[in-house]
Amino acid sequence: MSVIFSAHRCTWCGDCVGVCPFGLIRLEGERLLIEEGCNFCGACVEVCAPGALALPEEEAPAARPETPPDGVWVFAEQRLGKLAPVSLELLGEARRLAEVLGVPVAAALLGREVAHLAPALSAGGAHKVYLAEHPALAHFTEAAYAAALTELARRFRPEIILAGATYLGRAFIPQVAAALKTGLTADCTAFAIAPGPRLLLQTRPAFGGNIMATIITPRTYPQMATARPGVFKPLPAPPEAAGEVIRVDLDLPEAAGRCRFVRTVEEIRERVPLAEAEVIVAGGRGLKDAKHFRLLEELADALGGAVGATRAAVDAGWISYAHQIGQTGKTVAPRLYIAAGISGASQHLVGMQSSDFIVAINRDPEAPIFQVADVGLVGDLFEIIPALIQEIRKGRG
Repeated sequence: MSVIFSAHRCTWCGDCVGVCPFGLIRLEGERLLIEEGCNFCGACVEVCAPGALALPEEEAPAARPETPPDGVWVFAEQRLGKLAPVSLELLGEARRLAEVLGVPVAAALLGREVAHLAPALSAGGAHKVYLAEHPALAHFTEAAYAAALTELARRFRPEIILAGATYLGRAFIPQVAAALKTGLTADCTAFAIAPGPRLLLQTRPAFGGNIMATIITPRTYPQMATARPGVFKPLPAPPEAAGEVIRVDLDLPEAAGRCRFVRTVEEIRERVPLAEAEVIVAGGRGLKDAKHFRLLEELADALGGAVGATRAAVDAGWISYAHQIGQTGKTVAPRLYIAAGISGASQHLVGMQSSDFIVAINRDPEAPIFQVADVGLVGDLFEIIPALIQEIRKGRG
């Protein structure tokens, strides 16, 4: 079985040849040849303006269902009764998307004894807070959280669900998408709405950050995506209307799935958590040795900030992975970002280009980092940084 071809409609334009992802279509004069192996993806059908190509009836995609009644949801991530910053970041973005769609914003809050977090979610932009408290949700396990959010989505039918691309979000949100039989785009850095079909345009880095891919979910609901922490901004001020808290009773087993919670082990944390720092001093390959990160630590201490690093510095063993910023590390958006000895590879820029003010220090005047920097200092970082530290200390007495 193959794609249905109507020769009398074909204009022999060849558009279908270029879009076939498997290279199964060839044009020889006024003959269109379709080889075996077609999986009926429909790419050729979509670009065929004259309508010469069609999918067999049994392979044709189902029509998109009616738009669900509820609006844009944000999974309100919390750990130990404290909201993750990405929850408020996504609520701010959800309000922007919801204004285009003309729908409300809701936060899905899961846990046990977490009702005290609802006012913060309302202040962050949620018109409604779906509060699901259950003993099985007291500590995070993938199966329990996936079952809870899936049940909420089936009951209230949101149009869009957004979640943070954190360890917790990455662990269970794909299970929710699979249970709801819908698509999921991970690690997004931008969202927009195509107003006519109400499609969520989900943009994320691809091919090592060299291109930006925009992905859609054209046939199923909800449209789901996870977003990098630190990319979006929370609402600058609380909205006027207070959010409604809707308590939802869920029927969840006490112990479900293959995992069980054992205990929480407090990790050793930085003096200033990287994701929450207003000032970050980051170093790259230009530091040449692990010992030179002490210089960045000194500058960060003077500014009350944290120390970050590129993947190259982490791979070299100069600093731990907890400090890595970029596509395979953390995404940050401080008020001030100082990049010392960082060339500016696209993979690193993805993780820090949302910073309010960027200062770059590099000996190479052609380094890509200068293209995103607000201030560029061309010179030896081992001379510039000590001078900066001295001036900062002098200014502060």
